[in-house]
Amino acid sequence: MADLKATKTDPEHQLFDEIDNVHAGMLGIEGSGSLQPMAPELDRATKTIWFFARTSSDIATAAAKPAARGLFVLVGKHHDYHACLTGQLEERLDPAIRDRFWNSVVEAWFHKGKDDPELTMLALTLQRGHVWASTHSTLKFGWEIAKAQLNDKDPDVGVELELQF
Repeated sequence: MADLKATKTDPEHQLFDEIDNVHAGMLGIEGSGSLQPMAPELDRATKTIWFFARTSSDIATAAAKPAARGLFVLVGKHHDYHACLTGQLEERLDPAIRDRFWNSVVEAWFHKGKDDPELTMLALTLQRGHVWASTHSTLKFGWEIAKAQLNDKDPDVGVELELQF
């Protein structure tokens, strides 16, 4: 569950924890109007999210173009954390990264293994992010909604902030 204090005091760490705890998010090219589900593999040291993809997929073809800007949308495991992340998206098959993140789920999609000719990787180098974290307490949520209706102020049910990487 989203830790509102951590979101305020160490938002990057909180974001990275949330990315590590989801199976998939939605990845696309900024301005394309279309996103698709993809499983994120986070490299915290380089602030890069890696994705396994087929070379023939629309997203890999778009990422192969110079200066492609990626958009990754994340909904946390407990639905109380949301993020919209942008950055440079490029096709980059790095054997060391491939080996580091390779697992049985990825292997199910690439029947010829790590050397499958359809296998590539996409690297989203994070540049900006917008994060929303909300309380998981139904009591606090209800209290804030009731207060807002009485005093004509917005309810205080979470944190919203922007990140630069």
